[in-house]
Amino acid sequence: MSRTAILVGCARLPEGDGDEAGAQLALADVGVGTRWAVWDDPGEDFTDADLVILRATWDYSARRDAFLDWCASVAALRNAADVVRWNTDKAYLLDLAGAGIPIVPTQLLGPGDAPDWPDGDVVVKPSVGAGSRGAARFGTAQRAEATAHLSSLREAGHSVLLQPYQHDVDREGETALVFFGGGYSHAFTKGAMLTGAQYDESGLFVTEKLGLAEPEAAYRALAEDVLDATAARFGIGRSELLYARVDVVRTDGGTPAILELELAEPSLGFRQAGPGSAARFASAVRRELG
Repeated sequence: MSRTAILVGCARLPEGDGDEAGAQLALADVGVGTRWAVWDDPGEDFTDADLVILRATWDYSARRDAFLDWCASVAALRNAADVVRWNTDKAYLLDLAGAGIPIVPTQLLGPGDAPDWPDGDVVVKPSVGAGSRGAARFGTAQRAEATAHLSSLREAGHSVLLQPYQHDVDREGETALVFFGGGYSHAFTKGAMLTGAQYDESGLFVTEKLGLAEPEAAYRALAEDVLDATAARFGIGRSELLYARVDVVRTDGGTPAILELELAEPSLGFRQAGPGSAARFASAVRRELG
């Protein structure tokens, strides 16, 4: 029986950024058709879809409530709407920390909360945001600029994350570990993005320098722990997470820590990892379709 998976983008990127091209071919190879749709297109009907996969909904941060309402209306959404709700506010980092997961030290600042400025360089970013928009790095001598940026984010209605910058990112970048259906697939590196950041032509995300990676054992173990903690939080099996990307950095203390966990609409690095990653994704989608 023919089955179709809808890949979901946004109005400015209705067919994503091109990374899924290989995945669509791999899905076709195992008998799964695909098409793209825009999440808030009033002419689309997602109610009877076999599977709806968030891929490039990178405009959601400006209309998160409407986006989450739409997610809740789509029964076949992956990842599921309750997972997306939790994961689209970076306050989830504090939940992970509470579960014993080492994260980059993070302060969540709501309206009126006074920041406890770390020594050295800091990162100030909105708790709800995609594509590194609104994230900025400031040196010790730029405390006034950092304070002004924090204030501007608050004035725009955002809660704010304040983190000490981890300087190893300048040398190693971030390591993104990708899982499909709860199983590890591949990893890729992302170069430092908060110095001289350039946006793609859609304006939705900062362009990145990407490369295939072979993560060290400590990174793999930490990423596995993150998936276990997340599955336990939602009372589900890991296999119910169709896709996950765990972004790990080395802290200034030399140990790995979570910078972000991406369960809503992450780039998955198919172009970096090659056809094997697309085939693994296709198998995970087939399992979802039953």
